Amino acid sequence: MSVLRLTDISKRFGAIQALNGISLSIEPGEVIGLMGDNGAGKSTLVKIIAGNFRPTHGKMSVADREVEFHRPIEARENGVEIVYQDLALCDNLTAAANVFLGREKYRWIGPIRILDHAAMYKHAGGLFRELKSETRPRDLVKQMSGGQRQAVAIARTMLSEAKLVLMDEPTAAISVRQVAEVLTLIRHLRERGVAVVLISHRMPDVFAVADRIVVLRRGTKVADKAVSKSSPEEVTGLITGAIEVA
Repeated sequence: MSVLRLTDISKRFGAIQALNGISLSIEPGEVIGLMGDNGAGKSTLVKIIAGNFRPTHGKMSVADREVEFHRPIEARENGVEIVYQDLALCDNLTAAANVFLGREKYRWIGPIRILDHAAMYKHAGGLFRELKSETRPRDLVKQMSGGQRQAVAIARTMLSEAKLVLMDEPTAAISVRQVAEVLTLIRHLRERGVAVVLISHRMPDVFAVADRIVVLRRGTKVADKAVSKSSPEEVTGLITGAIEVA
């Protein structure tokens, strides 16, 4: 049973055809590298999956059940989470507070409801241990490395037991060591049976963790093949148009 199936997805913004007939199936625990030049349609496709946009045409199914997402909360309720490039973290809060932002735990003291910080620290710590991250629940985000910040953002997706995590350029603008941390986090998600769509311009990162590579060019899918049957040179050719289709 596929985690997600897209059938003939198209999106038009006025006179601009952003996506044209995209079909794609993603299996549990599969990492898809989504690649393409700027303007290829990657972000539009991900925003449709995440519930930010509605497709102009086509169908989307989650666990073989046809769905229509009108808002991001509907995608989340169906097990689809997204980690944006800017991570959307609050630097002045702790790791645990960011993990539970908008989904805080409370306890009652008589008639008064207060935040249950101890429960959130404990739960967040368990999530970081599952990810084998050195991130600590009480640490402030502003003091963290890029890899630790990614761990916080990914742990937040695990609260709702996500079946599919969309990651937008998670290794952009971080050090080599931090890139290795992020790729390890993606592998841990795969081990948990969580599917990942990785948007990246960094060819080595995609080939290091992806099972399949999907290439978009000018809103059209020009490749969908196993990493083992492709190469960085071929993907570069597909992105630039030197190779028409693979």
